[in-house]
Amino acid sequence: MSSSPNKIYIESDGYAPTLKRLRQISKVLDNAITITGTQVSIGLDHIFGLIPVGGDVLGLIFSLYILIESARVGIWRATLVRMVVNIIIDALVGAVPMLGNLFDFAWRANNYNITLLEDYLKTSGEKEKTDQGFIILFIGGLFLLAIVLITLPVIIIGIL
Repeated sequence: MSSSPNKIYIESDGYAPTLKRLRQISKVLDNAITITGTQVSIGLDHIFGLIPVGGDVLGLIFSLYILIESARVGIWRATLVRMVVNIIIDALVGAVPMLGNLFDFAWRANNYNITLLEDYLKTSGEKEKTDQGFIILFIGGLFLLAIVLITLPVIIIGIL
């Protein structure tokens, strides 16, 4: 175990491998590379944001994986909604050319969502599974968001 105060260890239950995997994905997406001489880090989500039109959709897909795995763990609906809102904010603002790239340095939805998952796993009590209908509803909504993310930049570029 590391002596890092920011890490939460959930060794006694079966969630440790899932949490470890999701932390690694979040790090790769949001903090993979630290810019030398600064405390600023970038990840694949920042690089995806540079790809016109489809880049933010790629980031959304990886964020969706973290959301689905969190739902499989049985995270509460209210927390799941907060995670979806984090993803929506990241995706919608990220879709705006230039502004979205700058916004990605400040808003790290995947890191926030891992923190929400860790907070949930720290709580005692019985863990309930989120019902599948609720999850399907959110996945459908995020799919529609992906369609908007593809059309929004095309419309904005057409106006300019």
